[in-house]
Amino acid sequence: MPNPSIAVVAFDHISPFHLSVPCVVFGEPHPGIPLFDFKVCTAESAAIRTTAGFSLHIAHGLSALEGANTIIVPSWRDPAERPPQPLLHALLAAQQRGAQVVGLCLGAYVLAEAGLLDGRRATTHWAYAKDFAQRYPRVHVDADVLYVEDGNVLTSAGTAAGIDCCLHMVRQRYGAESANSVARRLVMPPHRQGGQAQFIEQPIPANARSSRLSGLIDWVRSHLNQPHSVDSLAQRALMSRRTFTRQFRLLMGMTVVEWLHAERLALTQRLLESSNHPIDAIAALVGFGSPESLRLHFRRAFGVSPVAWRATFKG
Repeated sequence: MPNPSIAVVAFDHISPFHLSVPCVVFGEPHPGIPLFDFKVCTAESAAIRTTAGFSLHIAHGLSALEGANTIIVPSWRDPAERPPQPLLHALLAAQQRGAQVVGLCLGAYVLAEAGLLDGRRATTHWAYAKDFAQRYPRVHVDADVLYVEDGNVLTSAGTAAGIDCCLHMVRQRYGAESANSVARRLVMPPHRQGGQAQFIEQPIPANARSSRLSGLIDWVRSHLNQPHSVDSLAQRALMSRRTFTRQFRLLMGMTVVEWLHAERLALTQRLLESSNHPIDAIAALVGFGSPESLRLHFRRAFGVSPVAWRATFKG
């Protein structure tokens, strides 16, 4: 029985890291795993440039996709640029004949342009999830997970999540022991807890500094340990409840309660990373009240416990 065939699509201005992820997992020998029939191909010229400034010569064209069991598209170079039409046609034809098609990070844009994600669950890098959802409303975007599989289509979140996705593919084919072996050789965990919500930044909007609410926002951030309500904050801002809630949502893009919750979680993250405070002290400092409440909200938001977070991120 022939070895499984995997084709990776390269293109001009590709990130060397994103291209290397499937190459190191599937293109190199690993103990206990059959050697894949592995090819890197391109829809463009054989000589391509990378974002790191060096060039690569790609020996195979799109014809390499025709017999591949799995096709992997690494992170696409520009979400605003439509991929070459021959590539889109080739991906659609491959998926329709039953091949597995994988989009790593912004490679999900290529799969979406080909129509492969319509009506399916998918993910991409968290920084592009909102844009992706707006551009492809027929795709059910999950911005939290590290990877998601729907039928014979697989997508991953940003950057290092491509490794998680490829290890999942090894686990599917050859079991957990083989995936664990590959992960050890890559010096990384075979399965990471939680999703990419752990890494999503929640910056304050740039226009908040010129807003009437900027002083209130700064004050609340320095007094998160105190109880706050919409009415108490509206009173402090010298606004009616209705005006305050409307202006706050326009400025912050979320309700007052949602923002307070996000701020308390963000402060919890920082304290876990930078202090030795026990969990009950952190719960009081951020305004969750009890350690049980903190643990519940933290796990619900990030998929891991506060203790696991501290172990992962504290230097």
